[in-house]
Amino acid sequence: MKPTDSNPGGSSRPIRLAYVVSHPIQYQAPLLRELAADPSIDLCVFFCSDFSIRAYRDSGFGAEVRWDVPLTEGYRSVVLPRWRETTSPRTFAPIARGFLRHFARGLNGQRFDAVWVHGYSTVNSLHAILAARTLGIPVLLRAEPWLADRPRSAWRLALKRLFFTGLRSLISAVLPIGTRNAEYWSYYFGARFPAFLVPYAVDNDRFAAQIAQQYLAAPESLDLEPGRPVILFASKLQERKHCDDLLEAYLLLTADMPADQQPHLLIVGDGEQMPMLRARVAAVNAPLVRFAGFRNQTELPGIFALSTVFVLPSRHEPWGLIVNEAMACGLPVIVSDEVGCAVDLVQNGANGFIVPARDIAALAEALRSVLLPGVAQRRGECSRQRIAKWSFAEDRNGLKAALSFVTRLPVAAAQDGILPAVRNDHASRAL
Repeated sequence: MKPTDSNPGGSSRPIRLAYVVSHPIQYQAPLLRELAADPSIDLCVFFCSDFSIRAYRDSGFGAEVRWDVPLTEGYRSVVLPRWRETTSPRTFAPIARGFLRHFARGLNGQRFDAVWVHGYSTVNSLHAILAARTLGIPVLLRAEPWLADRPRSAWRLALKRLFFTGLRSLISAVLPIGTRNAEYWSYYFGARFPAFLVPYAVDNDRFAAQIAQQYLAAPESLDLEPGRPVILFASKLQERKHCDDLLEAYLLLTADMPADQQPHLLIVGDGEQMPMLRARVAAVNAPLVRFAGFRNQTELPGIFALSTVFVLPSRHEPWGLIVNEAMACGLPVIVSDEVGCAVDLVQNGANGFIVPARDIAALAEALRSVLLPGVAQRRGECSRQRIAKWSFAEDRNGLKAALSFVTRLPVAAAQDGILPAVRNDHASRAL
């Protein structure tokens, strides 16, 4: 039971926190359940749409998606009414309403102490920020970008700087997801702007618990030959993900390998590049490449368990949470230097490699190194140990530090972590 203002046994009441996000997201649901269970936080989540809890067509996957994990269970949530609906969040869709009314009403007639908004580039996020500030409620902002995530013209950058000059005055603190995102906020808001690390994390415990159980239940339809290493790609087959670069690196790697030593390349996902990739595989007669199509959340641990190394060669990748999942399952990882999580999660030569984006020769050489006898297992264990310190515990503590700072109310730190800060003097540790 959460302590209240009149609870003589509690040192303080729970912080009333509103969280605004576009729609229920499979990566976020476990974290929201953990936050809701924390006695020092009284959480209510506001969704601008609920399309993701139904079957919908995902433009990135190019397929109909119905998630097989609970997205809205275990925490209080409200789906806001909408003037405009969508099945793919964009700047002007969906358009939700009722922020001011809901924030003013709060919980049990008590106004929210803080509003946490995910993203800043949509009508909904700006509406939520303005509604909170109208009511005098401090705003926490969390978003994904980093400074080199995509090229922009000089005039666009000038407009962006002007936009952030105005936005800065509306935000009480930012919640960086990692080092590159922290640098982004420091660049636009200033090095001393309050920033508290709330890292992009996944449910490490779920993957660790399921990896052994799922091993025997892994999909037989993958048609993988026992004893062969498996190079795994699992993401949307969009151009910027550059599975085509991985395929070319695989062909370069296997060109001079004996047939009985060649690894499988397992491509999990669907999207715009699928026809081109299939055509290329057929043209070069690569019999050990497998296309598994879209696979849901509960199937992923089994696929990770069958794999030897995970590869994400993307360009302009804000983070790459699939890398967290692969590491939680004990896989070494190879990522491009344009994957946002690379700086925080991948240590060259320890748990994998960071290679230059679009450098096929470097990617092939990294694969060759990982596939040497015994190397993948050692580096996979390093991945598991490294990701254990990038978890929901750090998320809870970073959020609590931010809440304590912006509300001036005491928030008890969780016992399984410390209160982190990023590039500021408002808490006890920097990245």
